[in-house]
Parts: sequence; structure tokens; C-alpha cells
Amino acid sequence: MSSSVTSRPTSLYGGQAGRRITVRDIAAAKERGEKWPMVTAYDAMTARVFDEAGIPVLLVGDSAAMVVYGYDSTLPVSVDDLMPLTAAVVRGSSRAMVVADLPFGSYQSSPQQALETAARFMKEAGAHAVKLEGGRRVLPQVEALVSAGIPVMAHLGLTPQSVNAFGGYRVQGRGQSGDELMADAKDLEYAGAFSVVLECVPAELAERVTASLSIPTIGIGAGPATDAQVLVWQDLMGLTPHPAKFVKKYFDLAGEMDRAVRDFADEVTTGAFPAPEHSYH
Repeated sequence: MSSSVTSRPTSLYGGQAGRRITVRDIAAAKERGEKWPMVTAYDAMTARVFDEAGIPVLLVGDSAAMVVYGYDSTLPVSVDDLMPLTAAVVRGSSRAMVVADLPFGSYQSSPQQALETAARFMKEAGAHAVKLEGGRRVLPQVEALVSAGIPVMAHLGLTPQSVNAFGGYRVQGRGQSGDELMADAKDLEYAGAFSVVLECVPAELAERVTASLSIPTIGIGAGPATDAQVLVWQDLMGLTPHPAKFVKKYFDLAGEMDRAVRDFADEVTTGAFPAPEHSYH
């Protein structure tokens, strides 16, 4: 009788924290039909909270341009801006796969540029995978990264780095462009991407793309049929003043922070803080 025991699959969301999530775990979740969450993170403390909550994938998004650095789009943020944020999220987590966004201008010109940028995120910041935007035009970049052993998360639909070409933040994939998006998704899978983000596309199209791919789809404004869902953490926590339609606010963190800092200020001005228990003797 064999002494080997077949281990039961571990849930991607909320599973045990014995090791980092890998692309194999994500592929297995797709095979099981398991849905899972992804959130952004930009610092060690929030990464620790999300990691301990069981979030399997943390994205250091170029959305940091807006929520960390105060720009009005993702375009100005640089590799040097995102590198320390990625390293912090890696240090603050122990189980989640940490995916680094390749910012605008850091991979589009050539596969060699993409490889050099991605290698920096992997070697210097400790990222476990990278994300880049675009369809067939970035297939050579995806193939080069995958050939070098770098896991690639693709991104289709509303790709914010191309917002000027789209003429604003608009739903993508309606009509004939839906067929083009489907073709792009299949080409990216063939090129070796381990997953694909679908942003701001019709729910019916996202459902068809999800059914047609063997790699998982990650939706953001793409309806309920995708394999995973991602949100910017400041959006879901209620810090963003005017979130997009696809955002659900799970907590009023802005209101709670306002209350707390006003309570602190009131106690400072009245002399109630610091009290004896907050002082050294």
C-alpha cells in the first residue's frame, strides 16, 4: 500500500499561509471554478492587513499615480516611483503573490525594454509577477518576459495608460471591438500570460472571454462572470471622493479618519491629550 497521500487543494482566498501563491495555484483555482479577490497595495502596513485577511494577489498598480502621488492619471508615474512601493508590499506580506505594474513608457518600445524593466522589479523589489497593458501590439513583450521566466498578467479593455488614445475613460469592447478584444485575449494566452485583467467591458463580453480562456480573467467593471475581481483599496474603503460606477464602497474610511483626527485635535486643544497614562514618569 502506498504511503503517499494526495493533498487536498488549498483555497486561493483565505488558504493557509505556508508559502507564496504561485501561478500554478492561480491556474488550479480556474480549474476548480473558484472565484478570488485581488486588491491593490502600496505600502507594507496595508499589505500585511490584506495578506493576513487571505487576499491571494496584491497588485502594486500604476494607480499609485493618483492615490499615492496625487496625479490625475496613471501616465506620470515612473519605474523609480513604483519600485520602493513594490518592495514595501513584498516585505509586508508573506503569502500573497505581489504583481508589479509596468508603468507607461517602460515597456512599449521593445521586448528588450520590457525585459529590463521587469527584471528590475523582480530583482530589486522582489515582485513575483508583472502586469502590462495592451493586446497584440505587446505580444512580443509578453513572449520575451515569459521566455525569461517572468510571469505576466495581461490587461485589456480600458487600459488607463492609453486613455488619451481612447478619448477618455470609456467602456471598451462594444460591437466589432469586442471581437478584437476576444482575439487579443486568446493571443495573450497563447503568448504565455498567466491571467488577464478585463477593465470596463460589457459583462456579456467578459463572460464569453472568460469561458473561452484556460487562464483566469480578473474583472474590474466587467460584470460578475470573471474568475476574479480587483479593486483599488482606497476605492473599496471609501477614501476616493468620486469613484467609478463599478466600485462598491465597503467602508467609510474617509469619514472615520475625519472623525478620529478631529477627536485628536479637540483633545490636544483642550489639554485632554496626552493624559497621565500616555506620559512617562
